[in-house]
Amino acid sequence: MSLIEGVAFVFGDNIDTDQIYPGRYLDISDHIEIAKHAMEGVDPNFAKKVSLSSEGKPILIAGRNFGCGSSREHAVIALKGIGVQAVVARSFARIFYRNSLNQGLLLIEVPDLDVGKVKEGMKVRISLKDGILEVGEISLKFKPFEERLLKIFLEGGVISYIKKYGSFDF
Repeated sequence: MSLIEGVAFVFGDNIDTDQIYPGRYLDISDHIEIAKHAMEGVDPNFAKKVSLSSEGKPILIAGRNFGCGSSREHAVIALKGIGVQAVVARSFARIFYRNSLNQGLLLIEVPDLDVGKVKEGMKVRISLKDGILEVGEISLKFKPFEERLLKIFLEGGVISYIKKYGSFDF
């Protein structure tokens, strides 16, 4: 998978883990139930909009510091569960980045991204091989992943990778 296509759902700066997955649902352990509350803290209708979209799978577009706040993995599980293919942001909180690597949620950091120019529903195209993000008429370069890091993401994260291969071969 070197090309990802989907539809944009746009958020601003400093989206924290409580907005991604509100703390009042932390007692839920079923991943399907967790997914129903994805992004509820910032957009209560997000899950409904995603389920009604016929334009493609969601790709989140955000500003700076996406995933800040707590270290809860529920935030990543909720986004993966609802079908988010990738999160594209100007920057990510480090613990969220680590949790996403563990769970296999693709994160793409594009420091030059102007979120104000992206509208919900725009077509998004991401070339992982070339490091190019296209949103509508916008085309931006990002630093392509190291091959081993991309392999971990594409295998579903560190946990899935270790289950499949037994250890890291790099």
